[in-house]
Amino acid sequence: MINLNGTITSHEAAKLSLKNRGLLYGDAVFETIKAVNGQLFFWEDHYFRLMASMRILRMAIPMHFSMEFLENEIKKTIRAAAFDKQAVRIKLYVNRKAGGKYNPTNHDVDYFIELEATGNPFYTLNEDPYRVELFKDHYIYANLLSTLKSNAKTINVLGSIYATENGYQNCLLLNEQKMVVEALQGNLFLVKGTTIITPPTSDGCLRGIIRKQLIEIAKTLKEYTIEEKSISSFDLQKADELFITNVMIGIQPISNYRKKNYGTEVAKMLLQKLNVKARLTS
Repeated sequence: MINLNGTITSHEAAKLSLKNRGLLYGDAVFETIKAVNGQLFFWEDHYFRLMASMRILRMAIPMHFSMEFLENEIKKTIRAAAFDKQAVRIKLYVNRKAGGKYNPTNHDVDYFIELEATGNPFYTLNEDPYRVELFKDHYIYANLLSTLKSNAKTINVLGSIYATENGYQNCLLLNEQKMVVEALQGNLFLVKGTTIITPPTSDGCLRGIIRKQLIEIAKTLKEYTIEEKSISSFDLQKADELFITNVMIGIQPISNYRKKNYGTEVAKMLLQKLNVKARLTS
């Protein structure tokens, strides 16, 4: 089932205009949200990130787009799809209404919500081999727009094709300064000794929801320190652990980059704490 501007309909009956600005110009933003038994994980963080993204793209935020309204619309869609007793991947998509070419004639918005059933209700650690490589064909240009979940994901598509063609599970993206920014589908963390490092948003990485949770968790740890600082390709070779984060997988350890193999001790510890936090905030 799909929620199209508040109306529940089937995928087959849903109609998207050929003049949709998200389709034509990438003039859209979205949130990917995890829900379990009808409860949304980290919903407040998702909501405020969405509002910030809409403001940055100068979309007109409707007066009724409150946190409660959108939460109710998502939950209405979950119930209509009979997904209220399982884990669900939710995509909340907002685009500027049709009109104009590069210069829009209308700043009001449309939205739709689509769902996909997923497996595990909580985050589990996948310890299967997970190899990554740098994607160097194109770069992320670090600016405010690169930190948004917008519809413009060409580099992620091309990097995914490269990874598939070369037998990698993921690729790491670089910015114009050749610093490692993030993975194709999530933020990057590096562990060296008792220091946990993740690139700053000023390097161009997404303002990830799980990234935010793990930074908050790491600040409470007595045995580790957390730093937001640039990561070079040489730093990858010196790390004890590397892992990727997003709202659907939680934490995905990287097992191998080139000739270097990595452990999972810190990733396991953080995942346990992340699951506790997810339960408390849903």
